[in-house]
Amino acid sequence: MIDREAIRAQARAFGFDAVRFARAETSAAAKQGLAQYLAEGRHGDMAWMENNADRRADPNVLWPDARTAIMLGVNYGPAEDPRDLQDQRDVGAISVYARHKDYHDVIKKRLKQFAGWLQKESGADVKVFVDTAPVLEKPLAQAAGLGWQGKHTNLVSREFGSWLFLGEVFTTLQIAPDAAEQDHCGSCRACLDICPTQAFTGERQIDARRCISYLTIENKGPIPRALRPMMGNRIYGCDDCLAVCPWNKFAAMTVEPAFLPRAELSAPRLEELSKLDDAGFRALFAGSPIKRIGRDRFIRNVLIAIGNSGDRSLSERPAALLADTSPLVRGAAVWALRRLCDAQTVDALRTRYRAAEPDEGVAQEWDEPDGRQDGGGFPRQSSPLQT
Repeated sequence: MIDREAIRAQARAFGFDAVRFARAETSAAAKQGLAQYLAEGRHGDMAWMENNADRRADPNVLWPDARTAIMLGVNYGPAEDPRDLQDQRDVGAISVYARHKDYHDVIKKRLKQFAGWLQKESGADVKVFVDTAPVLEKPLAQAAGLGWQGKHTNLVSREFGSWLFLGEVFTTLQIAPDAAEQDHCGSCRACLDICPTQAFTGERQIDARRCISYLTIENKGPIPRALRPMMGNRIYGCDDCLAVCPWNKFAAMTVEPAFLPRAELSAPRLEELSKLDDAGFRALFAGSPIKRIGRDRFIRNVLIAIGNSGDRSLSERPAALLADTSPLVRGAAVWALRRLCDAQTVDALRTRYRAAEPDEGVAQEWDEPDGRQDGGGFPRQSSPLQT
């Protein structure tokens, strides 16, 4: 019989920074929490959560033969506070986890290698999962002692802070579980208070429909007008609640080559990003999780950031996209222009484009009365555009 420490050592040899064991079962509280989350519709348009709710809630439904969940983590701690980019209004802020290779691909490969070794050594059956599978991995990670689910709903580790990628190997092996981790958040609520869109309805309670990560990644339609000014220059995800966590002071920067940031994704200029066509988008984000949302959703996000920039010199970019083939892009371009340009310039462009606009949603963006869609932020400025 292969022992725990041999398994742990081999997992580390395959590149995992944290390795713990839990029973392949989910607590009643975690099941109830998921059911309530879905019943209240706080998952937004993420229908995949509903479709696999029974399997997601209970590993024994997902795989009845599973006895142990081997919970694994890889550190992706950044060298700098990602919030520093928010003061640079001419660049886009991309979430730390998306500035390098797609972690799903990297971790799944390692999980398969590790699981193959375990199966060969023990003869036991194994299945591997990363966060695209229907598994409540954060409660399982807490049960294994990998960390605890913080008030921002993400896993927090005393060793790695809020910067751990998770993966798991389910097995038919009976392995003694590690002690569960206790909650060490105390009275701190920094992660709740910093959220730009007030997406947290309580401790460990998030409404995805207000979360910038959901809005910029999962949401396929226009971003709600009231939330746009709150997004600042965040164009893919949001790290605020993770980055503010005091436990990050114990975290170290990752040394994993696959998770070191690509220079072109660390502080990309909004003007250049807004020029991407589909081919350019695919080339820039090859191997990145950003590629999955497609060019149109990404340019939508970039245009919202341009609208929030307060930089009137950037108004030429949304103007150039008013005739884009995507209504999602055209609608965001209208909003950005209305944020940056004076009324005379907007009226002239409206006269040129509104009558021929075939999409009702974009037409509504043109027809929105001044002041109603801004919700604060930078004031409009005189525009350099010539119409």
